[in-house]
Amino acid sequence: MSTGLADNVRKYRRTAGLSQEGLAEAADLSLSTVRKVEQGGHVSMETLAALARALGVSTSALFATEAPKSVLSTQDEANRRYLAELRKALMPAVGLSAPLSDPGEAGELSALRRGVQEGHALYWADQYGAVAKRLPALLRSSEAAVTALEGEEQQHAMIARCHALLLTGKYLTQVRQYDMAYYALVEAIRLACEIGQTQLASTGVVGLCWLLLRQDRFDECEQLAAQTAAEIEPRLSQASPPHLAVWGELWLRVASASVRNNRPDVVQEARRLAGTAASALNTEDESFPQHWGGFGPVTAEMKAVEDLSLVGDARGVLRRADDGILSNKAVRNFGRPTAPNWGRHRLDVARAHVLLGSHQDAMDELSQLRRSSGEWLTHQPMARYVMADVLKTRKRTLTQEMRSMAAHLGVAG
Repeated sequence: MSTGLADNVRKYRRTAGLSQEGLAEAADLSLSTVRKVEQGGHVSMETLAALARALGVSTSALFATEAPKSVLSTQDEANRRYLAELRKALMPAVGLSAPLSDPGEAGELSALRRGVQEGHALYWADQYGAVAKRLPALLRSSEAAVTALEGEEQQHAMIARCHALLLTGKYLTQVRQYDMAYYALVEAIRLACEIGQTQLASTGVVGLCWLLLRQDRFDECEQLAAQTAAEIEPRLSQASPPHLAVWGELWLRVASASVRNNRPDVVQEARRLAGTAASALNTEDESFPQHWGGFGPVTAEMKAVEDLSLVGDARGVLRRADDGILSNKAVRNFGRPTAPNWGRHRLDVARAHVLLGSHQDAMDELSQLRRSSGEWLTHQPMARYVMADVLKTRKRTLTQEMRSMAAHLGVAG
């Protein structure tokens, strides 16, 4: 955590006339947690949201003005090389006459589309190294195709390049290379707008809002998502499923930013509009490449349960986690959500179990996620928070499963 954030918490506490003990009581936190925050220690977003509510300010007001630093997730030399090559392909050195790097050969449109589809499938399979290895050639060949082709074929090449940039931005956001991700997503949005592909540009905005959320830029995320949602608002009786899905995802981004930013009225309205889109779909939609995420009734309900987790309502999370729309039968009827969305929901469940002292139930959730999405799990701060809480609060000797999970997540015992 930055010193600026610690200073801001201290400033708002003093402005409110609260001692550290008074703030801890008002936020329903321990005194040691408040002291840790003001000393610049690392704490969860849920803790910061609780402090913001107690101080009567938005969560974003607690953050220092500088952008948070990216968290490198390169764990070996091969991944470092992939990222270096990706940076060269995405942002080549440019002089007065031409880029220094080889622009590559123009790819066939069918090959470009297939390359994006295969890369997208690898991303969902958590094969991040394989994605990074493919992206430089995909970026170069799509850019060369835009330059080499004309007329309608050039239009199709520009769409293919947008898809390559969206995949790049998605991957880079996942592995916390935020500056590069921002460049890729903004370029995709710009190019899609230039060729009149509003649906594609809106998909890019959904991705950019995810990046802003990860950088704790809640005000910007809320405003951008709400503005874009208003611009593409569909007629529910006539809209295509991908249109409804992207519109619904934008309202999920509004809600996610607002709940973290202590704006409950905005959250309520955003969840209502997301629910409207989900009801109109009546199924989970993953119609790639028209829609790059996953959205539907199950996803909308999982994100509403996430709100309960963010405010520390562990019993509320467990009450709704496997009931109603999230019951096994309902999930089969509506369709299963994307693996990352489902995984994030189950991390909320794991956290709720830890808060209630059910360590083994929390470990069962983590172990299931490790089996199904092991690489994805290592990129989730929530997984590390849950594991750290297990290590800190468990009274008995750690099991082999717990020690193995802690090593997998890089959490010190």
